[in-house]
Amino acid sequence: MLVVRPAAPADLDHLLELAILSGPGFTSLPEDPDQLAERLDLSRDSFTGAIKPQDRWYTLMLEESETGDVDGVGSVKAAVGLHRPFFSFRVVNNAQSSPSLGIKLEQKTLVLVNECTGWTEVGSLFLKADRRKGGAGRLLSQSRYMLIGAEPELFADNVLAELRGVFTPDGACPFWDHVASKFFPMEFDEADRLTGSTDKQFILDLSPRHPIYIELLPEPARAVIGKVHPQGVPAMALLESEGFRPNGLVDIFDAGPTVACGRDNIRTVRDARRLTVAISEEVNAELPALISTDSVSGFRAVRQRAYIEGDVATLTRETADALKVRAGETVRVKT
Repeated sequence: MLVVRPAAPADLDHLLELAILSGPGFTSLPEDPDQLAERLDLSRDSFTGAIKPQDRWYTLMLEESETGDVDGVGSVKAAVGLHRPFFSFRVVNNAQSSPSLGIKLEQKTLVLVNECTGWTEVGSLFLKADRRKGGAGRLLSQSRYMLIGAEPELFADNVLAELRGVFTPDGACPFWDHVASKFFPMEFDEADRLTGSTDKQFILDLSPRHPIYIELLPEPARAVIGKVHPQGVPAMALLESEGFRPNGLVDIFDAGPTVACGRDNIRTVRDARRLTVAISEEVNAELPALISTDSVSGFRAVRQRAYIEGDVATLTRETADALKVRAGETVRVKT
């Protein structure tokens, strides 16, 4: 059975493997054991409540319970931009006209902004290639919203997600090569590393001071602004199905889009119901449901069959054991 559970320091080897497989441009999964170990420590402290709610970064692992194999990762960062700026480019429409000539123009520009301070971020969604079918990605993605819905007061009113921008099959990034590298004279991987491991002052120091007119950029750069990496297309579809929409921001290095949604408008947060657990040897239900625990500290999630009658969800013993819940306790269920 596939189970989504909190990451722990013992998951370092699993997380490093996923980071290596994720490839370039996945800022939240650096191929750096020390950074990943710090992140796992932070996740442990987040789930146990050892740190302030706004400083928490919850990391979730997708595990095959029978084998112990870890095949995916996802995360929820309680708040961005509080300790380090959250820089993006905003795509701005500029209208110009010459009444005497009867000419009207709309020019799009990229403007460096520091917005979304304090917003919650869902991210780090990555699965091994052989797990990208059969609903595993949807389980892992939606589990992040079940976590938010378990204790919504721990999260911001607005939720965002950044998606990786376009890279060519040989690992080149058109926007970086034609635009960003002109302001950051280093390799993409180095800039990516600095973004995740410093206070980002270098971005403020080196970024363009004036708007960049998109029409003046080379076509390969223009073509990828706000576009998603091919591997990120399924993730984008999942986000859109939950109610997320582009908000006009793009990444300053690869121009990947940012999408956002109000916390209480996220479909899974809104539609999941709190139900009381009953346990039976067999469950007669036509389709599996998304089921999670009702608290952040002991969070676990599965997609299994549940028979729902009134305010009671009847689960099999195997499902209850996977969630580590007992009869009479509360779960959240989205059908």
